[in-house]
Amino acid sequence: MSSSHFPFYEPAELLEQAALDLHELARHCCTSPQWVIEHVQTGVISYDNDGQVREISHEQWRFSSQTLVRARRIAQLEHSFDADPQLAALTADLIEEVQQLRRRLRNLQG
Repeated sequence: MSSSHFPFYEPAELLEQAALDLHELARHCCTSPQWVIEHVQTGVISYDNDGQVREISHEQWRFSSQTLVRARRIAQLEHSFDADPQLAALTADLIEEVQQLRRRLRNLQG
């Protein structure tokens, strides 16, 4: 598959334990910080709060590399197909599940 036809399949560089802040995530997703805030508030993407139960400010949010991959995929689906955020998130969930099932199948075969 060519990434020009399926941009939401583009791999992102995983950053191991490094965490991105709100502005970095927005920049890497080619979106605005407001886009990120709205998607966190609707539950489409989530921040890594290290187990804290109290609410923290937007500026304190930290996002994992897994969230970066998911957020980029959702942003690209919304942009490419004019998709509703919830539909883009559902599509991202399905893509992630298919990738996981393919990995499991390869492990069982190999």
